[in-house]
Amino acid sequence: MKTLEELVRPNIRALQPYSTARDEYAGGAITTWLDANESPYDNGVNRYPDPHQRDLKRLIARRKGVREGQIFLGNGSDEAIDLAFRIFCIPGRDNAVSIAPTYGMYRVAADMNDIEMREVPLGEEFALPTEALLAATDEHTKLLWLCSPNNPTGNAFPTREIEHLLRSFEGMVVLDEAYIDFASTPGFLGRLDEFPNLILLQTLSKAWGMAGLRLGLAFASEAVAELFARVKYPYNINGPTQRSVAERLAEEITPHVEEIRRERRRMAESLAACPAVERVYPSDANFLLVRTPAPDRLYDALIARGVIVRNRSRIPGCEGCLRITIGRPEENERTLQTVQNFRP
Repeated sequence: MKTLEELVRPNIRALQPYSTARDEYAGGAITTWLDANESPYDNGVNRYPDPHQRDLKRLIARRKGVREGQIFLGNGSDEAIDLAFRIFCIPGRDNAVSIAPTYGMYRVAADMNDIEMREVPLGEEFALPTEALLAATDEHTKLLWLCSPNNPTGNAFPTREIEHLLRSFEGMVVLDEAYIDFASTPGFLGRLDEFPNLILLQTLSKAWGMAGLRLGLAFASEAVAELFARVKYPYNINGPTQRSVAERLAEEITPHVEEIRRERRRMAESLAACPAVERVYPSDANFLLVRTPAPDRLYDALIARGVIVRNRSRIPGCEGCLRITIGRPEENERTLQTVQNFRP
């Protein structure tokens, strides 16, 4: 890969990040906080939160088996996605490469940052087009975006193919593992030290059930994680979120994940037998991609029963498809009954 000196935007390398007084003092037990123009009247949220989320990072490091310096915490994964473009890509000059179809925020963030996004269609059965992805790069390609398990297709890509891209691409590979807890493969978190050009995204929104708290996780080398910390806004994770996440990290998510996996198998088998369903694609995520000859009408029929799913039928590569999240058993049953009774 290229060196970070070659990959990082010059203005980011030279950036002096915003510094709070709490960044600047060298230790000591502070009991009187008069540095930040806060209200002195305690109501639980009158103080600014720790801008570095130190306590929370210690908990996450232990839970995930990484070093604290390898962690960036964002306001959802979308913040890390946006920062990756701002750190590595010069607007109007550099470009990024992505699979398609995939998570739509990669392109939205590229457009907001005036970065060309080169999308490479997935192959047969949503296979990863490794050589086509590499062929789409040039000397101005700074980022390569992968989502595995992929959204909206649901499939996880073979480990050896992701390894090939990490070893062959000269820029940064951003591997989004938002759904990795539902997959049968372990993902790449334990291999950060092996691949210095890897930025790994995970989330607490899916398997951990904290979507309302909007906390995204990015893992990378200490040098790359420090770049994210330099560019972010000072207090990007509020205090109540930090405290609530810390409490919930002590909980056990395995029973919920196992139930979703069981329900995913049951729903896949049952939906495949429905007259209105042409195909249920294999999934390593907490959703199923279902192809039907009448996606709009089936979508409306589900809405009429109070069930909302995602209509992906207008996305190239997902023609005729609805994306159905796996819910609680009773929610899945209502969805299944509607699809079983629908006639195209």
